[in-house]
Amino acid sequence: MALSKRTTPNQSTRRHAAAHSRRHPCRAVPASSSSTSPSARGMKPGTPRQLYPAKEHCSRCGLCDTKHIASVKEACAFLGEGMGRMGALEEVVHGRRRNESAENDEAMFGVTQDIFYATNTRPQAGVQWTGIVTEMALRALEEGVVEGVICTSAEENDRLAAKPILATTRDEVLSSGGVKPCYSPTLSVLEEVEARGLKRIMFIGVGCQVQALRSIESALGLEKLYVVGTNCTDNGDREGLDKFLKAASSSPETVVGYEFMQDYRVHLKHTKGSTIENDYEEVPYFCLPSNHLAHGVIGEPCRSCFDYTNGLADVVVGYMAVPWRRMEMTKHATYVTVRNDRGREMVDLVRDRLSRERVEDHRGIIGREGLVVQTVEADDLAYFGRGPDQGAPRFVGELIATLLEFLGPRGMEFARYSIEYHYIRNYLHTMRTFDGVKTKDASQHIPSYAKAIVEKYNKAGDVDKLLKVEK
Repeated sequence: MALSKRTTPNQSTRRHAAAHSRRHPCRAVPASSSSTSPSARGMKPGTPRQLYPAKEHCSRCGLCDTKHIASVKEACAFLGEGMGRMGALEEVVHGRRRNESAENDEAMFGVTQDIFYATNTRPQAGVQWTGIVTEMALRALEEGVVEGVICTSAEENDRLAAKPILATTRDEVLSSGGVKPCYSPTLSVLEEVEARGLKRIMFIGVGCQVQALRSIESALGLEKLYVVGTNCTDNGDREGLDKFLKAASSSPETVVGYEFMQDYRVHLKHTKGSTIENDYEEVPYFCLPSNHLAHGVIGEPCRSCFDYTNGLADVVVGYMAVPWRRMEMTKHATYVTVRNDRGREMVDLVRDRLSRERVEDHRGIIGREGLVVQTVEADDLAYFGRGPDQGAPRFVGELIATLLEFLGPRGMEFARYSIEYHYIRNYLHTMRTFDGVKTKDASQHIPSYAKAIVEKYNKAGDVDKLLKVEK
């Protein structure tokens, strides 16, 4: 079904959507009554991040740019209990908390109905991978399941700079294809949703945005809210992205997307006709200058995040659990995590376009636990300026990457390695920077599933020793 240039669905679609919405009422997620205060106003455009409530730990999710700033203390992922609220929110959003027992993957990946690999058999142009998220948004809009999609397009003169939009046409949805690897105030669009009177919405975003959204959901007056999430880690501002690209790529100005892949290399896509062979670049992790990139690239909130897997979304599409298959990103499988019936509904919308596979899980000869410890220790040295000033020579980096690809963890096991490493690293950062500053007790910000990972690696006091390291 084609959409008009700028419109809501036609009459027959409205009838379908109305019936659909009656069958699936929007959940009542607790929110502070202050979030609906007519006197509340968002921050003024151009306000420095340091003046936002979370200050340097603000991820610029956009909540404080709206009247819902009145609920920021209860909603922000980086204030007060912050991500320590994840369990309670999971119970409301999914009907239960994740199973945190050590032998259950939910402890790391979140509440799960189903998890599988998938590719979109007919990807749209301009997408990061094969465009499964974009396809979900298009189908939901065209079939009248939703009236609008809150998503992230790009600034007119900067393809990597985030521009939140409320998409109500096919072209607007397509403009959001591809990842913008820097902060995006996506929730700032919420007031436009209300002003336009839309009641059935899809939201596409990352963990900190989704936590804030879920915390104020009952104050939005929506009939239906679908949340399609992506994995997110080590984000930052636009200037930090430039710093990283200049260090990683021989042609940073032509990069249109990148990913840290399971072959232990950064894969960078370039504009057609770039100076890079086949417009595709692969750089071993170990060739990056760790001291140089330890500051000014990864944002403070991202070093304090424990929701890599977007635990409060209905369905999540990401890469980190898929072995590299020696093909470019736009042909590569991603993994899909269905968390609840709304997420399954989104998958069903695109089922005819998906090539689906079972997940792979390879422990490898080199176990993930040893890699986690080594990575955390190396990262901590770099954070304090004690790592290498320059990356490894290219041939050395290529050799290490190749050995780890074949001998190390792959598939779901690589994802477990990545989650454990990031949560321990972020635990260290949180305990060092939150305690007595952001909150009286930094540990209240850390969800129980992340604390369990830290405890696993701290049986001999190894994590505690790192906490005592001083600059």
